[in-house]
Amino acid sequence: MSIKGLEKALNNTRGALRELQHIDGYWTGDLSSSALSTATALQALCLTDSGNSGDLIEKGFKWLSRNQNEDGGWGDTTKSFSNLPTTLLAWSALGFADGFCSNLTHVRASEKLAEKWIVNHVGSIDPEKIVDATTARYGKDKTFSVPILMMCAIAGRLGDSSVAWRRVAPLPFELAVMPRSLFGALRLPVVSYALPALIAIGYARFHHFPPFFPLRFIRRMAWRRASRVLAEVQPHNGGFLEATPLTSFVTMALASAGEKSHPVVSRAVDFLRASALEDGSWRIDTNLSTWVTTLAVKGIVANGSLDLRKEIQFPQKIVKWLLSQQYLGIHPYTNAPPGGWAWTDLPGGVPDADDTSGALMALSLLSGRKPRKEVLESVEKGILWLLNLQNSDGGIPTFCRGWGTMPFDRSSPDITAHCIRAWDRWHDVIDPVIVARIQVATERAVEYLRTTQQFDGAWKPLWFGNENLPGENNLTYGTSQVVLALAQLSKRNHLLRERMLKFAIEWLEGAQNPDGGWGGGFASEPSSIEETALVTDSLLASGGCKDKARKGVEWLIKETACGKKFPPSPIGFYFAKLWYHEALYPMVWTASALARAAEK
Repeated sequence: MSIKGLEKALNNTRGALRELQHIDGYWTGDLSSSALSTATALQALCLTDSGNSGDLIEKGFKWLSRNQNEDGGWGDTTKSFSNLPTTLLAWSALGFADGFCSNLTHVRASEKLAEKWIVNHVGSIDPEKIVDATTARYGKDKTFSVPILMMCAIAGRLGDSSVAWRRVAPLPFELAVMPRSLFGALRLPVVSYALPALIAIGYARFHHFPPFFPLRFIRRMAWRRASRVLAEVQPHNGGFLEATPLTSFVTMALASAGEKSHPVVSRAVDFLRASALEDGSWRIDTNLSTWVTTLAVKGIVANGSLDLRKEIQFPQKIVKWLLSQQYLGIHPYTNAPPGGWAWTDLPGGVPDADDTSGALMALSLLSGRKPRKEVLESVEKGILWLLNLQNSDGGIPTFCRGWGTMPFDRSSPDITAHCIRAWDRWHDVIDPVIVARIQVATERAVEYLRTTQQFDGAWKPLWFGNENLPGENNLTYGTSQVVLALAQLSKRNHLLRERMLKFAIEWLEGAQNPDGGWGGGFASEPSSIEETALVTDSLLASGGCKDKARKGVEWLIKETACGKKFPPSPIGFYFAKLWYHEALYPMVWTASALARAAEK
């Protein structure tokens, strides 16, 4: 690897990122089409169609048939392995094609192939086997298993209506009328972000299979208030969390329960129609603009060297845009206090720890050692928001403190590490009182990381799974994120756990593939640009093996055609149970790794 070749690849990568930057400073990104989202949107629109969505629906069914995997199943993206949840959802949606498709030949062929795939993986299309296989995948968390089974029940895939709804677990929608501050103590069977699904699907199940008195009376009385809560948390554009699946599940649940005229339904349908892509598909989410903007800043500016700041376009516009995305009031959805950032600039976003940490880091890189007063005020609010989110175990959850055992509501090493880095970036310039709180919180967070490190040195993340791995947990991502945090702390000779860092570096080095790249955690898994860039960056930041880091850089230069091609790989969304890919990920992480290599 020559210095000239490295610089050329770095310049090309930065140039590719600059070309995708909006004139107002931010990046939008490009999320992949999703068979899961497309299937749910189609069934929701079929159940609510009033003659306005016919062409859109037919185009969607054609897309589903066209993008079915050769084995007969569907993965979440066009690059993903077939999986049971997405195949069940697509199979259910295809049952509604009559009356919407002028030519049903391909639809019926897809339906038969899907049934064959389900039989091969479940044993039969017997409803009980489908229920058992679906609930086994998600365990006690009903956030996904209940909506999937509800969709199957509506489509008649779980038998006649009289028995199908018995196979859908009830959700206590009446709890939605309780004060939001009590939700953590109530131990809801769904994660905190799934409140709309709890209400709508819970009511649909009650409508189709009501319980005995007096619970039937209590739930019927609770519906009026729960219905108002559902309308109150819906964004004005109709999209819950900007997510097509969640919005679709709510829509079809209400429609199946005789609530087609509910105002939530009409707004949700408007959102689904507006978010459809030209080819007939839907994305898993509208966009991740705030998240990818902060990643792009970190990628281009790398570790914050002043001589690199000239590489970024419109820095003050980015600052202004990021400041405008901070939530300054209590969020109606999660009841989150002011100060956080969401993943998107659209109304369906909800403030979370990962995006708040990303915004704080990006603002630090763009503002230097003397930030403007308005930046400093915004940053202090964001830091306090994160400090108040810290769980009793010292770790940081995604949305809500202390909600319990559901994945989104547990502490996670990757988010905790990101938060540590964000706190540390502002250590020297903010109010000393807040600094004192940061020091205590950081010590607790590092102790949490110590207790969650695996015996082999790795960390299991919440986000960004890898479907090539058993259990789908991306140890490469989790470990590289923690290594970056520990390496950043080591510059202060403060709170560093040398043993933790040493074992983690050894694990990363041992996971390198013979080709010089990295996959999701084991040397036998295929290398990806995203994972190779993350590990290379963390090894260079932490003083890992130079030879292995050099091989990683060489692999990146080769696979990206010297910074000109960036094919994305599917990566885990939520808690490694949904899959997507984002066009900017390979670019931003490659830019960061190459910049750090050039400095070294």
